[in-house]
Amino acid sequence: MDILDLIRGAQGGGAVQQLGQQFGLDDRQVSAALSALVPALAAGAQRNASDAQGLEGLIGALTGGQHQRYVDDPAALAQADTVADGNGILGHLLGGKDVSRQLAGQAAAQTGIGEGVLKAMLPVVAAMMMGAMSKRIGQPAALGADAGTGGGLLGMLTPALDSNRDGSMVDDVAGLVSRLLSGR
Repeated sequence: MDILDLIRGAQGGGAVQQLGQQFGLDDRQVSAALSALVPALAAGAQRNASDAQGLEGLIGALTGGQHQRYVDDPAALAQADTVADGNGILGHLLGGKDVSRQLAGQAAAQTGIGEGVLKAMLPVVAAMMMGAMSKRIGQPAALGADAGTGGGLLGMLTPALDSNRDGSMVDDVAGLVSRLLSGR
């Protein structure tokens, strides 16, 4: 299951319904917005994970934050701190407000949804993506043997995670998680 499917399926579609209510969109429009925004955000996460520091930061944020609440409790999406958290996530994933604006503009052209709505929605979607990734990384299969074959969250980031280029990222991720948990 990819990250977009995880977001769409969160709480039986409750997160998608919350987005629709929050931004005045129907389910089809929310689905189109997510399809336009999430791949760019996922690419930003993959780009950040392409170096050891970025990867450590991403895994640290996923394992140490409270991001799961964004997919476990759809009502959390309407809270002001979600937008603040989402803007911080956007800064890490996309680098700056200009890129966020450009993404919203491209998504508006692709979906027909107003650019202003998509700009407002973008931090909430970023928070949801981190929530889905956090939830996925908390599952045993996410860091297990099938992770390198796309079975877990880290499968999405496989090329960046096999730092020693031995064909397996399991040893690299296990070492990284061990360092993060030990505080080194």
